[in-house]
This record gives sequence, structure tokens and C-alpha cells, in this order.
Amino acid sequence: MPSTLPILILAAGQSSRMRGRDKLMALVDDKPLLQRQIDNAHAATTGPVLVTLPPAPHPRHALTQKTMAQTVPVPDAVDGMSASLRRGLEAIANDAPAAMILLADLPELTSADLRCVLAAVDTDSNSLIWRGATEDGKPGHPIVFARPLFNALQQLVGDEGGNRVAKDNNDRMELIQLPGNRARRDLDTPEEWERWRNEIR
Repeated sequence: MPSTLPILILAAGQSSRMRGRDKLMALVDDKPLLQRQIDNAHAATTGPVLVTLPPAPHPRHALTQKTMAQTVPVPDAVDGMSASLRRGLEAIANDAPAAMILLADLPELTSADLRCVLAAVDTDSNSLIWRGATEDGKPGHPIVFARPLFNALQQLVGDEGGNRVAKDNNDRMELIQLPGNRARRDLDTPEEWERWRNEIR
């Protein structure tokens, strides 16, 4: 049964290492990667799906307008991932007990992976973080943070994501193992994309 927790997709990055290409518009399973992540999120929760975006005009705006996702503009996106976290968490309803943070550039994650992590969430337990991990137990993504940690996430600066908050609360974190390496597999350069496409062929 799908969760009702919100999923926040961080998609305001500049693809700066792609030399002019936008990795979130690259096709994966015959659709742009960002659309694939949005579709996966909607398949994993009946709650809201929010997507942070760089300032318009940008092709990602046109893509998300064709989906049911709620867009969250990030006018200060050049400040890094911390700006996306601040803007995105501000847009989440006050009654949400937790939220999943999903990076947009993880091409191997599936809706089943998201459901697996969401199914582990128990906000009545001592845990505050539920985090996807690789098959051999290395921490990765996605990550669900309970609301008591939202303030710490909003205090981050620069291109710092949620890793620091996760490390600071390691004793209250549950790792949920997902198949293979897909909890950590991101692709940041054209060469990495080419190698990955050769692998999956």
C-alpha cells in the first residue's frame, strides 16, 4: 500500500559537469530522467510530490508542468543543494511527520525501491532517519527524515545535502538495503553516462 508521506525531488542543480548537457533531461527507460523520478515518486506515495527547480526559463519547467508534481522554484539555486532543501522543506505541509528526499540524478532507483524505504518508516519509533543503502550496506539514497530534523536540514549551507545531518544522527538511522548499487549510482559526466549505457546494454 502506498505511503502518504511527501517526496521532495531535488532537481535545481546546474549539471555543471555535463559540459552543456542537462543530465536530468537524458532519456532513461525512454523518458527524461526527471520525469522518470517523478513517475516513480507518484507510484510510491499518495502524498504530494514536490520538485525543486532552477530559475525559469529552463526546460525542466516545461517538463514538470506536464506532470502532477508541485514545482518549487529555487531562485538561489546557485547556492547549491542546501538552497533546494530549504525551499523544498518550506513547501511541505506542517502536518507531515516526515519527508523523503530524493535526488533527481539516480537513474537506477525504481518505484519499488522508494516503496521499500517508505515502508520502513515508523515515526513512533526511536528512529529519525530511514535511508536506502546498497546491497552490501553502504548508505545511499533515498533518505526519509522525520520532522524533528527539518530545522537542521534548513540550516545547511552551500552544496551540502542531507549527509551531514544523517551522520550527526547516525545512532537514530535505519538502513534499508536495496538491490545492487542503485542507492548510490549517480551519473555526473558524459563519460559516466556513456559507461553506464554500455553496461546496461
